[in-house]
Amino acid sequence: MPIELVPLNTSVDCSWTIPGSKSLTNRALILAALADGNSMLEGVLRSDDTMHMQNALKMLGIEIKDIDDTTMLVSGGKQHLKPSGEDIFVGNSGTSVRFLAAFASLIQGRTTLVGDEHMAKRPIKDLCDALEQLSINTECPTQCPPIIVNGSGLNGGTVRIPGDKSSQYFSALMLIGGMSPQPIDIYIEGNLVSRPYVEMTIQMVKDFGGHIDDHGDHFTIHPCSSYRPLSYHIEPDASAASYAFALAAATQSSVKVPHLNGDSLQGDVAFVRVLEQMGALVELTPHYIKVTGPQQLDGIEIDMHHISDTVMTLAAIAPLCKEPVTIKNIANIRIKETDRLTATVNELKKLGQSVAFGDDWLRIVPQPIQAAHIECYADHRMAMSFAILGAAHAGVTIKDPDCVSKTYPGFWTDLKEIYSSINQQVSW
Repeated sequence: MPIELVPLNTSVDCSWTIPGSKSLTNRALILAALADGNSMLEGVLRSDDTMHMQNALKMLGIEIKDIDDTTMLVSGGKQHLKPSGEDIFVGNSGTSVRFLAAFASLIQGRTTLVGDEHMAKRPIKDLCDALEQLSINTECPTQCPPIIVNGSGLNGGTVRIPGDKSSQYFSALMLIGGMSPQPIDIYIEGNLVSRPYVEMTIQMVKDFGGHIDDHGDHFTIHPCSSYRPLSYHIEPDASAASYAFALAAATQSSVKVPHLNGDSLQGDVAFVRVLEQMGALVELTPHYIKVTGPQQLDGIEIDMHHISDTVMTLAAIAPLCKEPVTIKNIANIRIKETDRLTATVNELKKLGQSVAFGDDWLRIVPQPIQAAHIECYADHRMAMSFAILGAAHAGVTIKDPDCVSKTYPGFWTDLKEIYSSINQQVSW
């Protein structure tokens, strides 16, 4: 059922506990699967995307036990890997299909990855081409999933990948490249989008015992035969935390996100600096980040190339700003769960906003907000971003609230608790 948001009836001063990072969880699952022995993953995210990754690895021979709601025990090692006798379903999980396509290159035999109707529109050709350069045969007639990987193991080599579509192609190879007996060099063609996610991958590979050199224009993955098992704690999801921070900024409130700090592996933590430029007060400590909103947000012109998962968070609260908001260098968001640029423009126009846009930018000139039912396009970030606008201003209804299960199944419950903290009742 749709959810009709109502504005908070007063500012809040509260803590919002964010679940574990999807990006870290899915990377940690791959690394633990390749580590010889038992790895304990703590703080894991339980969501559609991470469920697809967990189920896929089980189908490929890895034993994974649920210890509790946020802890998994992964019994890894290359010796356990085996082809799946069935197609592996990954829903609309981009990290899963890309990381698993590379992972399947280590398995002797045929692995077929299939997704839902939305995944069938998400390009994966650049990764297929990269695997082919490493002598791994792939079959992907539509250049989007489904994809078949005929695994034969890695033997090192040189790869060139366009950098403008997804950093996940690079991360996919980095996660498994150490299993090659010879080094692998990955060269960037053009500019690399979302580089902080690649830096995250490099650090996590190091944590598990691998080594990757970053030369700026290319990366060298060194052989390590296997990763080491370890206990690994996963941080709260910085992309999901952007909704908590945006709520504070948009409602003259103070919201603290515990267990997240400025030293986070996740590049999207930089979203608080965007809000700071717009007039919000940001407090960074070793144990939490706190944002306090101003009386009204200033406008901004900002390049969000490296934190593109937070583009919609900013765009959704732009109608509340004093001046226009211009977001640049974001062409890659057009090949996410949906064409996020077009989707955002469409829904802002429904809300009565003046919006101009091009292939890689949009500009929002705030206008009086009109009531609208927001289409989500099966995209979790559309639902959560515009929910924050609805908590700040009347007239916002989210048509498909259940799509948040992709990365944040508890979002509506957690948002409801914010209302409860000021004794305001809501209907969902």
